[in-house]
Amino acid sequence: MDAARRRPCGKWLRYAMLTCLLDAVWGQIRYSIPEELEHGAFVGNIAEDLGLDLDKLSVRRFRIVSGSKKQYVEVNLENGVLFVNERIDREELCEQSSSCSFHLQVVIENPLELYRVEIEILDVNDNSPSFPWTDFNLDISESAAPGSRFPLESAQDLDVGSNSLRTYLLSVNEHFYLDIQTRSDGSKFAELVLQTPLDREQQSAHQMVLTAVDGGASERSGTAQIDVTVLDANDNAPVFDQSFYRVRLEENAPKGTVVIRLNASDLDEGPNADITYSFSGHAPIKVRQLFSVDPHTGEIKVKGVIDYEKARMHEIYVQAKDKGPSAVAVHCKVLVNVLDKNDNLPEVILTSVSTPVQEDVPPGTVIAVISVMDRDSGENGNVDCEIPHHVPFQLHSSFKNYYTLVTSDFLDREAVAEYNITLTARDMGSPPLFTRRTVLVQVSDENDNAPHFKQPSYSVYLTENNAPGASICSVTALDPDSGQNAYLSYSVLDGDIHGMPVSTYVSINSDNGNIYALRSFDHEQLRNFQVTVQAQDAGFPPLRSNVSVSIFILDQNDNPPVIVSPVAHNGSAPCAPVPRSADAGFLVTKISAADADAGQNSRLFYQLLQATDPSLFSVALYTGEVRTLRQIEDKEPTRHRLVILVKDNGQPPLSATASIILSVVDSLPESQPDLDDLHSPQHSSKFTLYIIVALGAVSFTFLLAIIVLVAVRGLKGRASGKKSSFPSSHSPCCCSPAELSSTTTEVFKKSNLNVRMSAGASGCAEAHSSSGGGGGGVLPQMYCYKMCLTPESSKSDFMFLKPCSPVMSVQQNNAKSTDHLTSGWSALERNETSNIRAATPNQFLYFSAEVLKQELDMDQEPTKLSLQKI
Repeated sequence: MDAARRRPCGKWLRYAMLTCLLDAVWGQIRYSIPEELEHGAFVGNIAEDLGLDLDKLSVRRFRIVSGSKKQYVEVNLENGVLFVNERIDREELCEQSSSCSFHLQVVIENPLELYRVEIEILDVNDNSPSFPWTDFNLDISESAAPGSRFPLESAQDLDVGSNSLRTYLLSVNEHFYLDIQTRSDGSKFAELVLQTPLDREQQSAHQMVLTAVDGGASERSGTAQIDVTVLDANDNAPVFDQSFYRVRLEENAPKGTVVIRLNASDLDEGPNADITYSFSGHAPIKVRQLFSVDPHTGEIKVKGVIDYEKARMHEIYVQAKDKGPSAVAVHCKVLVNVLDKNDNLPEVILTSVSTPVQEDVPPGTVIAVISVMDRDSGENGNVDCEIPHHVPFQLHSSFKNYYTLVTSDFLDREAVAEYNITLTARDMGSPPLFTRRTVLVQVSDENDNAPHFKQPSYSVYLTENNAPGASICSVTALDPDSGQNAYLSYSVLDGDIHGMPVSTYVSINSDNGNIYALRSFDHEQLRNFQVTVQAQDAGFPPLRSNVSVSIFILDQNDNPPVIVSPVAHNGSAPCAPVPRSADAGFLVTKISAADADAGQNSRLFYQLLQATDPSLFSVALYTGEVRTLRQIEDKEPTRHRLVILVKDNGQPPLSATASIILSVVDSLPESQPDLDDLHSPQHSSKFTLYIIVALGAVSFTFLLAIIVLVAVRGLKGRASGKKSSFPSSHSPCCCSPAELSSTTTEVFKKSNLNVRMSAGASGCAEAHSSSGGGGGGVLPQMYCYKMCLTPESSKSDFMFLKPCSPVMSVQQNNAKSTDHLTSGWSALERNETSNIRAATPNQFLYFSAEVLKQELDMDQEPTKLSLQKI
């Protein structure tokens, strides 16, 4: 046998047909190879048979999956050849089965392809028939009649088909011959038949050689020696009730289970009727291992493990023999049919698992290839697989007992990061058996979620005078993705704040979103500003989102009050007159102050800090008005000094002081008080604008009136036939005071100016403007303007205004009127500049006659108009 195994594989191929079938419908390939091939023996070119590209076998992860524990064949990925990986012993793999094959699953990925490969193992005559014993002893009574049969031990041949046991041969003798019989499974056994009577006295022993021969092309044989001892006669042999018994036995029957109880009888008496039971000589060894025979009762009991999957039927040969001399054994056959039980759990094999799975894979993507098998037969071997319904996966059946696990819906890693899919394989037996196996499918992240901030917007309140570099606030964004897709970086988008880049105001930590101030903020300069923060993840492509951060600068009491009025001149305290006849509560003056802070920090309080006589004057707490507490007595001093404290409401409070000199006079002068004393911070900016516009309108009205007068003068001159120039005997004035008064009456009525025309030596027209003042000692405001015509007025048609005092106005009004204005009017210098002081002490309005000249399209050099308050 060893020599036969060493023969080249090619010689075996000459005795076996190698087939390769490709089933286009089922995707199945079938190969046939002989057993006992050495490692590396050629099976077939599976790549060529499947029409696969050799260069892509490794890339597509071409592999073979076997359901058995041993990997009998393997594939060379370089040439696609299927070769023997481990020696195959057909007898070990399939025992005595007439056909022997095993299946492989070919798995190819990218894209997934499945093929079923069946490899049939052809039997090789590598086993010789062998007998259980080399010597058989037969005791045959000399009284045995010709034709008596004596079963012989059967030879065993592990090969099948034509290589199995073919026949028996018996050496030449004169008393016996062989009768070859065939069992139901096709196996052969021999019986020794007595041909001629025996005579113990002539020959008490006979020796023969029994040879078992197989049917292989190269015959193999085994021998055993038969020793026949001739005994004295025992007239009656035992007799079985039946020569053939048929019973049914469930697999996995417990040991000791009684299969059947045989009964044989003997007509003899005494020891010749005492029967013992045993296996006959040709009972197979496997039967002896599975069953036992009670020698006294004839009960056949289960001794080993009855497995339907290994053998569905067993033939038991039993003999009965009495204890008398020259006892003759009789035989019977018991056919045991094994009934299948659902005793094998389904097996689940994960052929291929692709994990992790990207969350953006489309439905229908193959995740795993699963094979199931059940060693039971019939309904007990039919297996159905299922998975839970609440997972986004489905099982599809590709081949029999092969399934693919595919996605049935879109996956979302942020919702479920991994799935533990329980696969249940259940057979159809009763009761059904099932096996559960868990498939772990992890979902890999895709950058499909943009960052989002915890708040739709942020409002930050920061106290002014902060330290540069101080942390303002922190913004936080969240990203449900994982890994790099969830790593966030923060930045401030470019923009301008009051013409300066945002980057000069704030900065942000790109890792944690902390925002820092790059400068110290001043509430008085910047009340609030807004920046836009962007959060961007590190995915590809990156996703981002923005949030608005509004930063409000809170006020701090960092500005002391500032005295607005009265204003000290040249470092000396301002003065204010107080009439000696003033009653209690007389308004002497008013202290005005301003604070650049806001809120309570700008709320001001006034109090009298020092006074020459504290009992004489008081200061209003909220308005700063200085009033008398009582009447002034004659003996009291005429000069008083007050120090007034102005304090804000901040914490801690800031303050300023104002000093003022009060002079007690017998009566107030007719001149108006300084304009500065009548304006306070309480006047709004709109009121200042109204004053400026009103003065401008008055000036324009004067100019328009003068132009109209000049035009009327010219028309009168033409009507009377006179020249436009003044005669030497007349005054150079354009008109008389009466004419000027009558002409401009309507114009001046529309204004707030009180115009007085004077016919004095100066020949000027005076205009007075008065506005009502408040009570309590505040004098009405009066303005006096003098209109003068210069000697060049006949060329420029332009009049000038010059301030004059109220006394002068009265004197001029009382002077004697003349018919014409004289040419000796004192005119203002042409280059003199006049200013109008606005409501606030530091605002001035300048009027230029050049602007008016351009409006009037005059050719003369512009003459400046001066408005001066008295």
